Amino acid sequence: MRNRIRFIAALVLAFALPWSWAGSYDDFFVAITRDDPQAVTELLQRGFDANTVDPKGRQGLFLALQLGSLKAADVLIAWPKTQVEWRSAKDESPLMIAAFKGYKEQVRKLIARDADVNKPGWTPLHYAATAGHVDIIALLLDENAYIDAESPNKTTPLMMAAMYGSTAAVRALLEAGADPTLRNQLGLSAVDFAQRGKRPDAAELIAAAIRNRQPRGKW
Repeated sequence: MRNRIRFIAALVLAFALPWSWAGSYDDFFVAITRDDPQAVTELLQRGFDANTVDPKGRQGLFLALQLGSLKAADVLIAWPKTQVEWRSAKDESPLMIAAFKGYKEQVRKLIARDADVNKPGWTPLHYAATAGHVDIIALLLDENAYIDAESPNKTTPLMMAAMYGSTAAVRALLEAGADPTLRNQLGLSAVDFAQRGKRPDAAELIAAAIRNRQPRGKW
């Protein structure tokens, strides 16, 4: 009889754990979507894995930054078991998303957690330049981001700023020392990017920077 009771108890536990985990799984991503830091904290303290991915393969921190759930994101950044260097299927990191969205405080906190400023391929600086966030560009450069970082096809942050970002972002990169003469694998320069993006103001800034780089007496 005692053995039978133990067997039944074991069966109940075996079935209860998956259902409990499933409930926590749903609760975790609902809490992120609702930007509920208390609920996220409680789940983490109960042992829920902060690096669990949602049905679309997105880690909790990554998703929180995508959605703008910054209170939930702050909890996850502070949680010591959160992998801040997690990568999406497109090789995007949480720091790249924060840089693109312009979340300066979250960028600071991620860097403090040793998030990679100079990851290979597309970098956080590319993303900040694309969105035209001058303050994020300055912060990343202060943290030794490589100003002429090359994407897999050798596109630089200046090129992205020229086509998609802002004139202020182009100016900030040029003043910080970005090379305006570089070309990507298609042979396109930052001026070409600006022209393709119908950004004459950016094209003129870059062209002027190129002229200023030429030695005296050269045409």
